[in-house]
Parts: sequence; structure tokens; C-alpha cells
Amino acid sequence: MSIVILDFGSQYTRLIARRFRELGTYSVILPGSASLERIEQERPVGLVLSGGPSSVYDAAAPRPAEGVLDLDVPILGVCYGMQYLAHQAGGEVKRAGKREYGKADLTRYGGQLFEGIQGEFVAWMSHSDSVTQLPQGYEVVAATEDTPVTAIENPQTRRYGVQFHPEVVHTPKGGQLLANFLDICGAARDWTAEHIVEELIEGVRQQVGEGRVLLAISGGVDSSTLGLLLARAIGEKLTAVFIDHGLLRLGEREQVEAALRPLGVHLVTVDATAEFLGALSGVSDPEEKRKIIGREFIRAFEREAREYGPFDFLAQGTLYPDVIESAGGLSSDKSGAANIKSHHNVGGLPDDLAFQLVEPFRTLFKDEVREIAALLGLPDAVRMRHPFPGPGLGIRILGEITPQKLDILKRVDDIFISGLREFGLYDSCSQALAVLTPIQSVGVMGDERTYSYTVALRAVTTGDFMTAEWARLPYDFLATMSSRIVNQVHEVNRVVYDITGKPPATIEWE
Repeated sequence: MSIVILDFGSQYTRLIARRFRELGTYSVILPGSASLERIEQERPVGLVLSGGPSSVYDAAAPRPAEGVLDLDVPILGVCYGMQYLAHQAGGEVKRAGKREYGKADLTRYGGQLFEGIQGEFVAWMSHSDSVTQLPQGYEVVAATEDTPVTAIENPQTRRYGVQFHPEVVHTPKGGQLLANFLDICGAARDWTAEHIVEELIEGVRQQVGEGRVLLAISGGVDSSTLGLLLARAIGEKLTAVFIDHGLLRLGEREQVEAALRPLGVHLVTVDATAEFLGALSGVSDPEEKRKIIGREFIRAFEREAREYGPFDFLAQGTLYPDVIESAGGLSSDKSGAANIKSHHNVGGLPDDLAFQLVEPFRTLFKDEVREIAALLGLPDAVRMRHPFPGPGLGIRILGEITPQKLDILKRVDDIFISGLREFGLYDSCSQALAVLTPIQSVGVMGDERTYSYTVALRAVTTGDFMTAEWARLPYDFLATMSSRIVNQVHEVNRVVYDITGKPPATIEWE
């Protein structure tokens, strides 16, 4: 049994599923237009209608399939979902006189959804339309200064709606509200890492059958955990290949080999530095660099496949944030989503790919993978390592990639990451990185004029990698890092610190 979430195009839909899973209840996302039969296959005990960019009164507005709202289960509408519940039941939804975006304080709240919640309730708003007239049987159970109808409910039909987004971290008590909805649904709280592993293993076995799998492994937590999962699922039918594309951090290849081989994963290491740097020569456009790196990855794996194969499948540790940022969302209603940036494992793959893809983690967040990693016995040194992108330092060198620039950035990155560990700050950051910019500026060192590169340091904190805050690292630490970098890396004479959140920026610079 599950909570089924119908996706109408909200950028936060996946977070709703994640919150329910954190609360111990299995949840699944289906397109907003999913048929009644498809929904019933999931044996839902509750239904959620997500937010979305449309207006419910538009003729082309997305809506659930016929019969879905007649299901005898509690239904929660979030933002657009609430407006749709009100609209279809005979209420009125209009363009709001004042758009509400960002944090807002509820001036009052009550009802079943808010059971047991006390004190100030801060909600994250993002809407231009509002419910202006309630349908019969509904009552208003929450309001803000600008939105008199902020939450509604009909206890008799078990229909509930909130204009705000309880799933985001900016609604601190949103988790309590969602837990109340689970109680209303009578949902079981048995979704655990053990359960996830069982389902993933069974899914891999069904997909792979008697085929053989080639794993793209990087040494990060995603691919390392995937290696352990696949080894448990299919054993000797797995071959893990680590491609050293020359864009790794200082000493990373040796660290990967030392971390994985003792775990029993059959690992083949390939040095493809010359091929990657040759293909990237003269290329400055970030999207083109990503596509080239993705293409060269596949070509390298195809070469290994011919040597160690034959293989039927290529496994990748693709996560949901990779998918959503590449506009590859689960819902067919998202065909118009903007492509923020393509990731190496969901963008740039050649049309003539010789393998079928195996991506067991495609619907999971990083924290879920880390829970699985702990269950499978992955050491914390690998399990809690910061994310490192597949294209590596190639997307942290702005502009053309050269061996000299790679050498500079590797040394800068090593100083910064080592410094975070030394000062006990590494675990307080979700991700940290250094960027080599194309900016060169005048400086002075030892009474001599310099004209050298500027590097940017970036560290962020986040719970889901879909939004992030810049890490408030101590000034003394930043001063120490700046001093070490300019003194040890002579090609650099200026260090800056990135204090931009996500959004409006992404975590990486390219």
C-alpha cells in the first residue's frame, strides 16, 4: 500500500514523496493524467494532488483522469492541487490581487491537518491564483494576511487542501502536517532502508535476468553503493569499470582503488586521460563539454565491453536531482520543463548506445542512497563523501580545459578540501568545491607584480540538493585558505568566496 502523488508539474513534487518516505510510508509519483486503473495498481491509502504552474480555470489545465477523485481514500491538494479540489467541487478560483511568494505567517490555523501543531506556523508560498469562494461542505482552516483561504478541508469526504508547500524545508512544521495526513489515511510506517534494498534488488534481477552488467563507477557514494547493490543482486554477472578521465581530484584514482577493491567489487581501472583531454581540446561551452564527456564515457565503456564482455546492460548511479535538472522528470506533463543543465548520466548519451540502462537509484535522493550504503556496509569515509560530478573538474574550469589549468585546479581543490577536514568543517558542508575562473588580474607578491588567475571557493548546505544555502564558513578559515592557496599555487593571486544560494544559482558553476 502507498501514498500516490499525482504530478501536475511542480518543481517540488519529488520532495512530497521524500517527506512521506522519511516518515516511514512508501510513496510513488505518477503523472497527473494517470488512469484510475494505473493508480489502483499502487493500492493507495491516500492521494496527493501536487502543485503546478497552470491555472485550474484554463481550458488546457491538467486534471486527474475520470474517476480518480471518486476514490474512497483521503485526498490532499497542495497549491494547484488545492485549487483544483475547490474548482471541481463548485468553488471559485481567481487570479489573486497580490501574488504571494516566499515565507508567510499563518494568522490562524486549525482542523485535522493541523492537529497537535502549536505556536507560530511559517509557510512557504508560491502562487498567483487563490480560492475566492468555497465549495459546499468545505471550511477554511488556515489563513495568512494576504490569503484568507490558505487551507481548507471537508472532513466528511476526507478532502483537504493547503495553498502553501508543506514539503519544503522553508515550511518548518510541514512535516508534522504531512504526518497528520498519513494518520488520517491510516498509512503504515514500514518504509525502511531494508525495504528499499529488497525492492531494488528484486527490480534489478527482473530487469537483468541472465544478462551481464557493466557498471560505470566513479568512487563516489552513488556508484560505490550501486556496485555493492548489484554485486548482491547479480553477483558474477557484474563488472565494475572505473574510467580515469584525467579530470579527477588529486590522488583520487588511488583512493578509489583502495576503497573499493577490499569490498569485493570486481574493479577494472582504465586510464583514458589522453582520449578525454583530446576530445575536449579547444571546447569552452559548458553544455558541449558535458556532452563530450558523456560521449567519451560511453565510448570508453564500449571499448571495455568488447574486452571483458559481452555485456547487455550499462548501470549508472543516476539520482533524481540529476533527472529533474536535465528536464527528465517523471511526469509526461513536464515536456515543457526548462533544461537547466544536462548531467553526464542523463544527457549527452549517444543515440547508438550499445547497452540498455540500469538505473536503480533514479527515483532516490542522496540521503536515501546513503542509508542504503550504510546497510550494505560501505565505509563512512566513502559513504559521507561530498558529491563529485561525473564530468569532474572539467565543469569547474570555466572555458577551455588544458593540462596546465587542470594541474592548478587540482592543487587548489586539494588545499580547500584538506583544510575543511583539518578545521573540522567538512561534515558541516553538504558540498564544497573550487572553481578556476578565466579571470586574470594584477597582484603583488614579494614586491613583484603578478598577473595570475582568480579562483572561487564554494561550499553549500542543503538537505536535498534541490535548494541550497551558501555555507557560513568562519572568516579566519577563509583567510587561511586564501593565504595557503596564493602561497602554494603560484599561478593564483586572488581567491573569492561564492555566497549565492540555489536558486538562483546552481551548486556547480557550469
